[in-house]
Amino acid sequence: MKDTPTVKASRLLSVLLAITTAVVLLTGSIAIPILYRPFYYLQIGPLGLEERTGLSQEEIRTAFDEVMDYCTGQTDEFSTGVLRWSERGRDHFTDVRSLFLLDLQVLIESALLLVILLLMGRVTRRKPAKLLGRSPAFWAGAGLGAVFLVIGALAALDFNRAFTIFHTIFFPGKDNWIFDPATDQIITILPQEFFRNCAILILGVLVAGCAILILWDLLHKEKASKVRAGNN
Repeated sequence: MKDTPTVKASRLLSVLLAITTAVVLLTGSIAIPILYRPFYYLQIGPLGLEERTGLSQEEIRTAFDEVMDYCTGQTDEFSTGVLRWSERGRDHFTDVRSLFLLDLQVLIESALLLVILLLMGRVTRRKPAKLLGRSPAFWAGAGLGAVFLVIGALAALDFNRAFTIFHTIFFPGKDNWIFDPATDQIITILPQEFFRNCAILILGVLVAGCAILILWDLLHKEKASKVRAGNN
């Protein structure tokens, strides 16, 4: 009778899984408002964009779609429907395009890495070691959740300041994100309330994902405890 190969616990695997899981959850949360356009469409009425701009809903949607097609790499030609735009405004959306594509690339690559790590663990008969008695899922959820709950709380206190800080960090040395509605009319259909709602969506999805990871760890630990108690 052959001996069953020993499964070894790996701290390195735990750390890599925790980091990769957190990256997948973060980039995935950010990708939702980027890819799910109905999230914008549903706000056209509540934000009063037709009344504010004098445009029809179809014109607003077309302008938004053309900008997002450019920002997500579906086209290399920048356009904003019937709205006027300037070279300065286009340059900002070129910077946005780089950030959007980076997020989507990191999401795909981190998801693939997560699958590879799980498969390698099976092939090499390694399992993630418990870190302070908790699984990588717990630390991914707890770490990421704690950081973004703090960020979300600070942003809620003064969203305007948070909005400015965000642009200062991700567009260093540039001020072309400050649009003149007369030359870059796209800003009239992208009010700050929309970006606030995007931030709320991202934070909500992220916190929900973190809660699921933590809950999975707690339930898994409880199940393992019952199995051990039954074997004694």
